[in-house]
Amino acid sequence: MNCLGQKQRTVMHSSRAASKVRMPSARSRKVCTQVEATSTAVKTVKIGTRGSPLALAQAYMTRDLLKAGFPELREEGAIEITIIKTTGDKILNQPLADIGGKGLFTKEIDDALLDGRVDIAVHSMKDVPTYLPAGTILPCNLPREDVRDVFISPVAKSLAELPAGAVVGSASLRRQAQILNKYPHLKVENFRGNVQTRLRKLEEGACSATLLALAGLKRLDMTQHITATIEIDDMLPAVSQGAIGIACRDGDAPMAKYLAGLNHEETRIAIVCERAFLTALDGSCRTPIAGYAHKGADGKLHFRGLVATTDGKEILETSRTAPFTEQDAITVGTECGAELKAKARPGFFMW
Repeated sequence: MNCLGQKQRTVMHSSRAASKVRMPSARSRKVCTQVEATSTAVKTVKIGTRGSPLALAQAYMTRDLLKAGFPELREEGAIEITIIKTTGDKILNQPLADIGGKGLFTKEIDDALLDGRVDIAVHSMKDVPTYLPAGTILPCNLPREDVRDVFISPVAKSLAELPAGAVVGSASLRRQAQILNKYPHLKVENFRGNVQTRLRKLEEGACSATLLALAGLKRLDMTQHITATIEIDDMLPAVSQGAIGIACRDGDAPMAKYLAGLNHEETRIAIVCERAFLTALDGSCRTPIAGYAHKGADGKLHFRGLVATTDGKEILETSRTAPFTEQDAITVGTECGAELKAKARPGFFMW
């Protein structure tokens, strides 16, 4: 074996060390590539939502659906939920109609979406104004939950059983008008707050009964509180009741891809019809408006809508059947809204 001088050995040692830095082994290169690919692939999707228990339940549902549908979003840290407090959450002692109505539960979330603090926004569709802020789109509706309202009371089994003068707590002018139309001997008083707050107020005796959306109670796993479910023929639901919508920035292709994968087209078309009805009426929170579109057993679009005075003494109704397509849904909603607007006497609508 040839022996090397100390200087030569030192030079070669340094050379080898330098070589190792510049030229990693094939195995090292593979490991480094995998690490870089993983860190690049995990991009956090931030979900914007209100902070109520129901809003969070809907955000978690969205998160779970994204994870189930897109493997890259199952990585730890790939999805974050960002809670945003809205004007509607901050002011609870006044009727919605008195503090602006439109956009009370969405504006601050829309702002966060537009300035990049969140990537998608999860909304209860009945809170979403008929217009969307410039720069945003709402391409996705999750499968719709049961649209019916429920009656909850510790003293009666139905609205019909409540005695004269009994107070029903509700912040909804739609519910108020339909209750007073059929039961003019009852009183309806403003009753705001999240589901848990309203149930607590009811238990404390603030009123004799309240009405809530069945969809919310199902999503919160709180159906044990229901006294009776009210059929649609007796209480037409709010436009978009039971539907969840997810918005993103216009032009955000990755988010649009995710939302396309979650969209339930049957729900989306029904909601398009109902919102076209609301748009045609130029409805505000000061006018009781109800509308429900769905795909019938015959495969067609069935729509029924109404407007009412707040005291329930006057109700105007309309209905249509049409092919179940997006264009037909828009046409039906628009025509029904125009019909009721034309029928209404001067001063009927409270703008």
